[in-house]
Amino acid sequence: MSATDRAASATPIANRNSPQLPPWRYLPLWVVLACLPLVGCATTAYLAERDIRDNPLNTHLSLIGREGPRISQRSIASLRRYGLWETYQSNGIECLTSVRQTIDSTDDPELIYAICEMAYVEAKRAESRGDSASALNLYGIALSNSYDYLFAEDLADRRNPYDPQFRRVCEIYNGALEDTLRQLSAKGNLKPGQNYTVATPERTLTVRTTTRGGWSEEEFETFNFVSDYEIQTLHNRHMTFGLGVPLIAVRKPSDPTDPREKYYPEGLSYSVTALMRCAPSRPGGRLGGATETVLEFYDPLEANQILLAAQWVPLETDLTTPLAYYLQSDEFRERNRVTEGLFRPNRTQSIRGLFMLEPYDPNRIPVVMVHGLWSSPLTWMDMFNDLRSYPEIRSRYQFWFYLYPSGQPFWLSATQLRNDLAEMRNNVDPFRRDALLDQMVLVGHSMGGLVSRMQTIDSGDEFWKIVSDEPPEQLRGPEDDRARLVSTLIFTPNQSIRRVVTIGTPHRGSDFVNNYTRWLASRLIRLPQMVLTTSQSLTRENPGYFRNTKLMTAANAIDSLAPDSPIFPVMLRAKKAEGVHYHNIIGVLDNPGFFAKRAGRGDGVVNYASATMDDVESEVIVNAEHTTIHTTPKSILEVRRILLEHLEEVSQNSRVARGQ
Repeated sequence: MSATDRAASATPIANRNSPQLPPWRYLPLWVVLACLPLVGCATTAYLAERDIRDNPLNTHLSLIGREGPRISQRSIASLRRYGLWETYQSNGIECLTSVRQTIDSTDDPELIYAICEMAYVEAKRAESRGDSASALNLYGIALSNSYDYLFAEDLADRRNPYDPQFRRVCEIYNGALEDTLRQLSAKGNLKPGQNYTVATPERTLTVRTTTRGGWSEEEFETFNFVSDYEIQTLHNRHMTFGLGVPLIAVRKPSDPTDPREKYYPEGLSYSVTALMRCAPSRPGGRLGGATETVLEFYDPLEANQILLAAQWVPLETDLTTPLAYYLQSDEFRERNRVTEGLFRPNRTQSIRGLFMLEPYDPNRIPVVMVHGLWSSPLTWMDMFNDLRSYPEIRSRYQFWFYLYPSGQPFWLSATQLRNDLAEMRNNVDPFRRDALLDQMVLVGHSMGGLVSRMQTIDSGDEFWKIVSDEPPEQLRGPEDDRARLVSTLIFTPNQSIRRVVTIGTPHRGSDFVNNYTRWLASRLIRLPQMVLTTSQSLTRENPGYFRNTKLMTAANAIDSLAPDSPIFPVMLRAKKAEGVHYHNIIGVLDNPGFFAKRAGRGDGVVNYASATMDDVESEVIVNAEHTTIHTTPKSILEVRRILLEHLEEVSQNSRVARGQ
């Protein structure tokens, strides 16, 4: 920026007249600011409903072919070997009975596999006829026989996990369980914690349901099937293959007296895998009269493999589709008022604060993600989705998100985060028993990096001196107003924060904030009325007390990011909390576009000279634009590396403490 530009940007807001035509290099930001009121109406699709449910058996068993469902050539060969193929061609149900009788005497795994396919195909045919009772019975036969094939002790020496048939049986188990759940839920919503008696033409089945994981049975409102949806927007879909049916569980608000309840957003959906523990059905695949089975709903964040029939079995899971389901919900869209948070910060104060998309867990370290200007926690969803796909991350960390009105100056948002973190600690851990809450990690993008770093510095009296040379004790006015101003400018570090990662953060301001954009922002952004009223009231009651009244009464987020803002030199030299580790990720475009090139070496918005810091333990440069730097694989992998490094330090400190 030239000396003329710097002088112009330093002109007090109250004294500015209509600006001269800005330098053309600032045209992109001017266009963005001018168009801001027009954005926010477009609806992003995070997932789409499939026309045909995703089912691995669709092709193998021709479930959606013209000729209808049919068994595989391998099963046909088994039927021929036992002289049952002609029977099957004339009457599938009669053949199914004959095969079950043959299994009683031969116990051949190939026939057990054949009966799994036959029962599933016949169930599909019954379903297409509208005979739900027969379909449910046949799905039960497929489910129990596939369970036998996988876990019966007398087949242990004949099971071959390298045979494609083995995985196909897993798919039949999963498919039969999903179709059974669809049948049961169609008769009334299926919920954990309840017992169900299912009567079919062949048997009576008692199903006991329970949950396994962080979410309680009372928090399970409804569920949808992952296989009905397709991811649209998130970069990656994270799933694992094994046994079970991945579900989208929609959370029901629990006990209102629970202090954690306020941190779970309305309409939250989460991942669940349903698994059926079947009673022994042998011989012949029969369940043998009245039988109880257990339907379990697992939280894949806590377990992705379980002990089943004395074997460790991986679960079939999907972490991404339930997340996308929530992002597309009306409740999330109501909370994600990005543009309103920029232009009308006062209107979004009611939704400001910390929130969680996972159960609070005292045995996992919090990672708090703080968004930047004209943004929201939505900006973190790709990183969040990818990070928790790593078992070593999701088993040791819990992710929290901070939502704040981005139109207000960042030091006000930093004060609110400081208060909100303290309130959360008092709510969820009032007796300070959860030691891992003192190992917190903050990750901030853009302006959120400034908000995050301010949690770990000691203000001393340096910030106060920006606005006044008089001691705060001599400030006159209502107690609440005085306390609000003093807490913004005089504060101590949060001792629970041990590591801060800043991404694309303008530690010395952004040159895109200039005389013209500040003038335009002053006319578009309406600061919170409480802030204006408090500042104006204290200014009137204390004439001559303040040196910089404009900083208190007229500064918005754009003003706060100006390179000549007096806050930056103070932040850079402020005392840091002892033992805090800082890390930096900076965007530097290899091939910047026309306008980005004029912004200097950087990400197109924040140049390298402003983003780099001397006090960091690591600095990584990423070839990415400012708005996408935190969604790139290199940035996400760097945050993962930092989190693993943090785990090592926490473990080492724990070993030292135990030794002492």
